[in-house]
Amino acid sequence: MPRAVIAHEFGLPETLVLEEFDPGAPGPGQIRVAIKAAGISYVDVLTARGEYQFKPPLPFIPGSEYAGVVEALGEGVSKFAIGDRVFGSSLGSTLCEAALFNAENVSLIPQGMAFDAAAVFPVNYQTAWHALVDRAAAKPGETLLVLGAAGGTGYAAVEVGKYLGLRVIASASSEEKRTAALAGGADALVVTGAADWRDQVKAANSGPNGKGREIDIVFDPVGGDATELAFRTLGYGGRHLVIGFPAGIAALKTNLPLLKCASLIGVQVRGHAINRPAEAAANRVKVMELAGQGIFKPAIAARYPMADYAQAMNEAFSGKVAGRVVLEMG
Repeated sequence: MPRAVIAHEFGLPETLVLEEFDPGAPGPGQIRVAIKAAGISYVDVLTARGEYQFKPPLPFIPGSEYAGVVEALGEGVSKFAIGDRVFGSSLGSTLCEAALFNAENVSLIPQGMAFDAAAVFPVNYQTAWHALVDRAAAKPGETLLVLGAAGGTGYAAVEVGKYLGLRVIASASSEEKRTAALAGGADALVVTGAADWRDQVKAANSGPNGKGREIDIVFDPVGGDATELAFRTLGYGGRHLVIGFPAGIAALKTNLPLLKCASLIGVQVRGHAINRPAEAAANRVKVMELAGQGIFKPAIAARYPMADYAQAMNEAFSGKVAGRVVLEMG
């Protein structure tokens, strides 16, 4: 019988248990997927701890991204066949060896993409695309400052930004993370937490005359003290994209957007999918197409077997890895 990582109560990863779990046969419009790999994010762990804004009913199976093979079709499903390689995202039920998903929310894995890469692809790249294209209306030639540039969404923002023709400045805390961001296509690097961080940003965005230009777009999946510092780098008409706040919720003074003539913009792919499903579906198709062409390639920092789920979740939660953490089901 297949197994699943199950939370019977909210708590640390060590309180979760690996148990037998059979999701049963798919209902109308559903498919059953034998999951081969699942991405683990900071938010996944935060949700399992009961500290996220969304609290699922107990017991629940954590996780939000997966890749695997179709093993059964529900009534009315014609877009897939048994044996198809698929991936997708879900509000839970991915840290397991088998699960049921609505067929409309599942996509074929682009040819040539491995299960581990597909498992960490959809949420990060759809978030980065939605943020830069839909919310920021990014234009070629603009400058993008990416905080947490070696994290899941940060790395995706580096790649999406380069594809859109932006000059990308990547901020990361360690040499390993900055090296990863550079491999993703960043044009310049700055050291997160450095005393002269703002001076580094100005120098990284200098024009031909040596004078530092102001930033057009900030991609912020970090929060905390970094938010105000980054907002202050924006120029006229700048856009600060709020993706998340693992470092804490910032208290940004409202005089800053006024004085800067800049905007603070929230980004949430779940809300986008609910309120503008056709637009969200088009984004999913586009980023999948680009992944199939080899333009987008998610960075994977570590892979763990299913039995080591607690270690994998703790590493994903630590924020110390350069890239994503993947749980492989074998």
